[in-house]
Amino acid sequence: MMDQNTLRLKRDAKVIPHLEQYAPVWVVEESYFPDDDAIQFEAVFQHAEYGWVSRRYRYDGFNNVLYHKGQVRLSDERVLEIQEKEPYVAVTVSNVPNAYGG
Repeated sequence: MMDQNTLRLKRDAKVIPHLEQYAPVWVVEESYFPDDDAIQFEAVFQHAEYGWVSRRYRYDGFNNVLYHKGQVRLSDERVLEIQEKEPYVAVTVSNVPNAYGG
């Protein structure tokens, strides 16, 4: 069983390269599952096709796998609340060329 900090470091190494294409990205609603060596969280960002979305991910630390668990569109009011905090992944310029967009 991994401690929460170790699991977060492993998650960050896996997740940040994937989420950089959507930056800026905020992480909300993070849950730690010590028995499964897993962290579930929601990443909020502006998607090129869908607008502002909250995408749920689950990181499995034992297998070092990131699972996409669905997404929902967010209201403008909710986005403004989230943007008041510092982003998890920040960039000086958004809209990365050749971003996956998925």
